[in-house]
Amino acid sequence: MALSPRLEIRQSQSLVMTPQLMQAIKLLQMSSLDISAYLAEELDRNPLLEMSQTTEEPEEASWADAETPIEPHPDDQTAGDQAEASDENWMENSLETSADSISDKLDSSLENVFPDDSETPKESLELPGSVDPWGTVSPSSTVSSDDTNLEAFIAAEATLADHLSEQLSLATDDPALRLIGHYLIDFVDDAGYLRVDLEEVEARLGVVSTQLAEALGLLQSFEPSGVCALDVKDCMKIQLRERDRLDPAMEALVDHLELIAEHDFDRLKTLCRVDDEDFADMLQELRSLHPKPGHLFGGAPTQPIVPEVSVRAANDGSWHVELNADAMPKVLVNQTYYATIAKSASSKDEITYLNDCLQTANWLVKSLDQRARTILKVSSEIVRQQDGFLTYGISHLRPLNLKTVAEAIDMHESTVSRVTSNKYMMTPRGIFELKYFFSSSISGTDGEDAHSSEAVRHQIKELVDAENPKKILSDDAIVKLLKDKGIDIARRTVAKYREAMHIPSSVQRRREKKHLQT
Repeated sequence: MALSPRLEIRQSQSLVMTPQLMQAIKLLQMSSLDISAYLAEELDRNPLLEMSQTTEEPEEASWADAETPIEPHPDDQTAGDQAEASDENWMENSLETSADSISDKLDSSLENVFPDDSETPKESLELPGSVDPWGTVSPSSTVSSDDTNLEAFIAAEATLADHLSEQLSLATDDPALRLIGHYLIDFVDDAGYLRVDLEEVEARLGVVSTQLAEALGLLQSFEPSGVCALDVKDCMKIQLRERDRLDPAMEALVDHLELIAEHDFDRLKTLCRVDDEDFADMLQELRSLHPKPGHLFGGAPTQPIVPEVSVRAANDGSWHVELNADAMPKVLVNQTYYATIAKSASSKDEITYLNDCLQTANWLVKSLDQRARTILKVSSEIVRQQDGFLTYGISHLRPLNLKTVAEAIDMHESTVSRVTSNKYMMTPRGIFELKYFFSSSISGTDGEDAHSSEAVRHQIKELVDAENPKKILSDDAIVKLLKDKGIDIARRTVAKYREAMHIPSSVQRRREKKHLQT
C-alpha cells in the first residue's frame, strides 16, 4: 500500500456556541422576576446601561421642577415672615450674644465670673445668635447612605418557633418552665408536632415528669390550636378540647381514626354509641380541624406571578395579543455618556474596558428585544391554536404539542420549549402558564377529532360531580359515557386521570355519599 501526502479543501458547517449565544438562550427561558434581577446586576456592572423609563413622570415631579423652589401661598409667606421675625426678636431680646454685652450686664469681666474658662477664646463664646439653625450639617456628622442597611428595616417573617417563644415568655415567669419550654420548642417540626422522646428529655434535663408534663401542657395551650401535639390523634384532641367538643363519643371517634380511612362507619357508630345523625355531625366536626397547624407559619415565601402576555377580545371577534410592559423591562445604551468618557480615556486598558462595556450593552439591548418578539410570536400562535378554549372554555381545549407550534412559526422546538418555561398568559379565563395549553391527544371514536387530555380530565370530573348518590359511576360506566361523547379512552386511563385528580374509587364514593345523605 502506497502512502503519499496530498492537499484537500473541505467545506462544512458547524454551530459554535458563543458566550453571547449562550446568554441569549439563558435570557429566553428566564421568568420576569429572574430577568429583573439579572438586569439589576448588569446595571450595576455596566456604566453605559440605564433603565428605560417608559412612563412619563408628572410635571411637578420632574428633576427640573425639583430644583425650582416652590412658591408658597402669599398668606403663608406673610405668616412665615412674621413668625421668623418674631423668632429673631426673641433671640435678640432674650439672649446676649457677645462677651462684651454680658460683661457690661454683669458689671464684671468674664474671667471673674467663669475663672475656669479664662483661657477660652472669646470667639468661642459667640453663641447662639450667630448660629444659623438651618445651616448645613458638617460632613462628618452626616449619615452616608452606604452605611444604611436597608435589610435591617425589612420585617422578618415570623416562624413557628418565634411565635411559640413569644407566647412562652408571656405565659409564665417560672425559669424552670421557660427553660423546659424553649428546649421543647426546638423539637417542633414545620407541621407543629413535637418530635422528641419525652423520657429522653426528662433524663437529659434532669427534671421530674410533673414539671415536663406541666411545660408540655403549657405549650399545647398556645396558638395555633393543636400545636406541640405528639401525634395526629393528640392534635385532634387538643383542638376539640379547646372547642369544648371532646366528649366521650368524640374521643372514641378520634381514637379510631384508622377506621375512618377504611370507611368502616358502621363499626365506628357502634364504638361511639351514636346514631346516624350524630355521627354525620361528628364527621363534619372532625373535617373542620387542621391536621398540620404549624403550616400556618413560615414556609417558603409566595412568589408572585407576573404574566408576560395578555390576551383580550377585539371588536372584530378576534383576539388581541400584547406584551405586558411591566414584565418586559427595557434598558438603553447611554451613547452621550460613552462619548464623554471616551474622550478622557487615555490608556489602553481604559479604552478596552469602554469598548467591552459598549459591546455588552448593545448585545443585551438586542437580546432583550429579540426575546420579547419571540415570546409574542409563540404566544400569538398558541392563541390561534386554542381559540376554542378562550371562547368556550376548557372543554374545547385542543391537543397541542411543541412541534406544531414550532413548525407554524418556523422555529425550533427547543426555542418554543424555552419560551413556554416560566411564562404566563393573562386571558379572560384567568392566568395560565404557557405550558398549560400543551396537552397530549386522546383519539376520537369513528374518526372524529382528537381530544385534549386536559379536557377529558375535566369531563371526568364533571361526570363524577353530577353522579347520582344512589347510582355511583364506576370507571367502566365513565368509559361508556365518554365513548358516547366521541372520546375513545381505556378504563385504565380513566383510573389514572381519576387518581391524579384525587377522586376516590366508586366504592369509596358510594360509602361517603351514603353517609352524607344520612
